[in-house]
Amino acid sequence: MRRRSLAVLAAVPLLFAAACGTDQSGTESAAGSGIKVTGDVGKKPTVTFPTGTPAKKSVEETVKDGSGAEFKVGDKVVVNYTVYTWDGKTNPAAMSTYDTGSPETIPVSDQLPAVLKDAFVGARPGGRHIAVVAPDSLSPQQLEQAKQQGQADVTQVLVLDMVGLEQPPPKPVTVDGKATDPGVKGVKVTNPGAGKTPTLTTKTGEKAPKELVSKVVIKGTGPEVKSGQKLMAHYIGKIWGTDKEFDSSWGRGEPATFPIGVGQVVKGWDQTLVGQTVGSRVLVSIPPDLGYGEQGRPEAGIKGTDTLVFLVDIVGAY
Repeated sequence: MRRRSLAVLAAVPLLFAAACGTDQSGTESAAGSGIKVTGDVGKKPTVTFPTGTPAKKSVEETVKDGSGAEFKVGDKVVVNYTVYTWDGKTNPAAMSTYDTGSPETIPVSDQLPAVLKDAFVGARPGGRHIAVVAPDSLSPQQLEQAKQQGQADVTQVLVLDMVGLEQPPPKPVTVDGKATDPGVKGVKVTNPGAGKTPTLTTKTGEKAPKELVSKVVIKGTGPEVKSGQKLMAHYIGKIWGTDKEFDSSWGRGEPATFPIGVGQVVKGWDQTLVGQTVGSRVLVSIPPDLGYGEQGRPEAGIKGTDTLVFLVDIVGAY
């Protein structure tokens, strides 16, 4: 159900396949690079690059110190980051979590490029750090990946705003309660009872709805899901008319977790699941323009004209 893969800092050249809200601000130069960063921690930074050739050596610098316990290897750190490609010309911003609306969780491990690991280890919540990631910081495997992408000589600059440690997820709830017929012609839902996997049937000759449809099958009694939260959900996804299953968390044996309401999943999910309550079972029919668009998702057998049908159990939000 994801619209794009989340960035994984373990392979910086392949990056592109709740903020602190503090009032800290200032300008500081990374001594090894001459880069200047301005703006408040917790907001998208402004970065000024020196003229001339991009740095060929990796370096990490502290712009603002945070407070509290230091991060260590093995931690999962929630971070807002902005990434620039340092080309010595326009030095474009490649992406920013401030634009997507949600920070990301990065496991601190030896799988990170060395300079990024150094930036995380010893940092504290509320701090701002710069990591200049040149090819010298990449492992042989990461360098080979970079070569395959034509990025072997690329230097990237990351401004990292440390939010804190990832909160442990809540225990998933069991969806239980009186089930109602969603009343969508051509779609059948069977509810076998608490703790058991429901079934969704979408083989039909009925025409798919042109609009987005959301129907509550079981109304949960938990808190309301808010935009920007991480949603925990069990779900099954099928194509309207064919009954072809293209995805199922029940089939994998565990719920999926993802940010909701911030563009990290298909639009149909963002527009229907925010505002629902934890413990609910929801049927969602998504037209192509609110699903995977004209390009579809060929690897899952989804064409650009397919209407997607999901049955979703909301088992947590945090």
